[in-house]
Amino acid sequence: MTDPARLSVNQMTVKQLSLPELVSSCVESGIGQVGLWREPVQAYGVPETAKLIRYAGLTVTTLCRGGFLTALDPGDRAAALADNRRAIREAATLGTDTLVLVSGGLPPGTKDLRAARERVADALAELAPYAGDHGVRLAIEPLHPMYAADRCVVSTLAQALDLAERFPAHQVGVAVDTYHVWWDDRAPAQIARAGAAGCIHSVQLADWITPLPEGVLDGRGQLGDGTIDLREWTGYVEAAGYTGPIEVELFNARLWARDGREVLAETAQRFAEHVVRQGSAVG
Repeated sequence: MTDPARLSVNQMTVKQLSLPELVSSCVESGIGQVGLWREPVQAYGVPETAKLIRYAGLTVTTLCRGGFLTALDPGDRAAALADNRRAIREAATLGTDTLVLVSGGLPPGTKDLRAARERVADALAELAPYAGDHGVRLAIEPLHPMYAADRCVVSTLAQALDLAERFPAHQVGVAVDTYHVWWDDRAPAQIARAGAAGCIHSVQLADWITPLPEGVLDGRGQLGDGTIDLREWTGYVEAAGYTGPIEVELFNARLWARDGREVLAETAQRFAEHVVRQGSAVG
């Protein structure tokens, strides 16, 4: 049975809320966990955000995002590594042990996906020990193949695990996001593989709705609005031994146009309806 207290709401789900509004809304709704994004956190101030979260009694489940590690230019690569080290320090300050990584797409003028993935591995070899020293785990998130060219050359959990397993599990693992893996009939076996290795570091939920909007980035559906059996996928990660937070991360312009507190309450209710086992309720 999925514990309703495992719900975490990612900041992007209700990005129309300021950080103080997000925190107060979570407290009022009985949601004890949040996933944060670097840009709004930096705008508010990293130490200030950490203090705000701590005083409210909330837990930060993840920080999004690091990565974009595929650059060929030495200067660009050095800048990406420096930014990821900064992200690791931010995660540690915020009190989360998980920094989600999006690998980055193909550099302009190149077509070699395998070489790009190897550059990600080379970058991880530099970043993983640094993350470990700060008590932070790097969670490689595979994105749907439609993002392979411009955002993420890691498209499947198998590819993510092939990278992660080169490093100790307490330093590098994977993020499992239903929006990105639900189409892959090999994903359940890869979730079991990740669980056996102890490297499922984040689980995120979003539904798949069509038609996708122009640009496709903002097309993640509210839980229950699409075609993904969310309870089934939650069952896969639980069967693999994952007992951590389950984070709802929605990029959706229609949700952002609504009252954020209303969306937050709706998200908690949808989590109860479509993830928590029957007979349980959000309390």
